[in-house]
Amino acid sequence: MFYRRKIILALLQLFEGQIDKISLQKLLFLFTQRQKKADYDFIPYKYGCYSYSANADLTAMVRKGMLSETASHFSSNEITNYFNTLKVDDKRVMLYIKEQYGKMNADTLMKHTYLNFPYWAINSLKAQEILTTEQLKKVDNSRPKSNKTILFTIGYEGISLEEYLNRLLKNDIKILVDVRNNPLSMKYGFSKSQLQRYCNSLGIDYIHFPEVGIQSQQRQELNTQSDYDKLFAIYCENNLTKTTSSQEKILNLLKENKRIALTCFESNICQCHRKHLAEAIENLPNFEYEVKHI
Repeated sequence: MFYRRKIILALLQLFEGQIDKISLQKLLFLFTQRQKKADYDFIPYKYGCYSYSANADLTAMVRKGMLSETASHFSSNEITNYFNTLKVDDKRVMLYIKEQYGKMNADTLMKHTYLNFPYWAINSLKAQEILTTEQLKKVDNSRPKSNKTILFTIGYEGISLEEYLNRLLKNDIKILVDVRNNPLSMKYGFSKSQLQRYCNSLGIDYIHFPEVGIQSQQRQELNTQSDYDKLFAIYCENNLTKTTSSQEKILNLLKENKRIALTCFESNICQCHRKHLAEAIENLPNFEYEVKHI
C-alpha cells in the first residue's frame, strides 16, 4: 500500500474512524504543512485547500472496500492499526493535529486555514461568508496578479498535479496550450480530458494544438542530449516550417490573454520540443514579449 494512503487511514483511526469530507481535506493539509516532505500537495479550490490526489486515493480505497463514503463523510472499515505504521515524525505531527484541531468543526477548520494560509482561499466560495472585510483583503492580496505579457512553458515531469496547477496559478496563467501530439499520460491528471477539467475548475482555459507536437514513434531511443538535439533538428525542419499558422494562432492567444503557457512532459526544457516551438513563436513578426520557462 502507498504510504500516503496509510496517512489517511491513520488520520481516520485517530478521529474515531469517520471524518466529514471538508474537514478531512483541511486536516490533511494542516498535517502536510508540518511534514518535512509533504505526501500530498494542495490547490486553492471551492472550499479552500484541496488535494485531487488525496481524493483519488480516497476513491480508490472506497472501491477496494477499505473505506465507506456518504455524501458528506468518509469512514474507515479497517481494523489494522495504521497509526503504528507511520514514521516517528509523522506520528508526532498527527498527534499534534488531533490535539490542536480535533474539536473543530468543518467551518472552524475552514476559517483557520483561510486566515493562516490565505493563498489557498483565493477560489473559495465560502470566504465571503466566514471572513471579515479585512480578512478578505488579505486573501485578495494573496491572489497572483500580473498585467505583463509573457509566453511561459511548463513540463509536468517529476511534479504532482497540484504542484503543476499551482505553478500555473502563481504565474497568473490564463490559457494552458497543450502542445503534445498525443495528449495521453500514464501520470494521474495529465491526460487531455483530465487536465482540461482540472484547469477549467481553476478558471484556466485549455487549448490543444496536436499539430505542433512530435509523434510518439519519433521519440524512441532518446538516451543522450545529442539524441534529443538530432530529433529537434528534424522537428524544426519538418514541423515548425509547416505549422506557421498554428504558431500565429498561439501568438494571437498571447496578445489577447497576456499570459499563456505551452505545456508538454519533460521538466528539462533542453529535452522538450516546446523550447523550439517557443523560439519559433518568438521569431514571428511583432513578437515583443518575454519567454519564461517555469
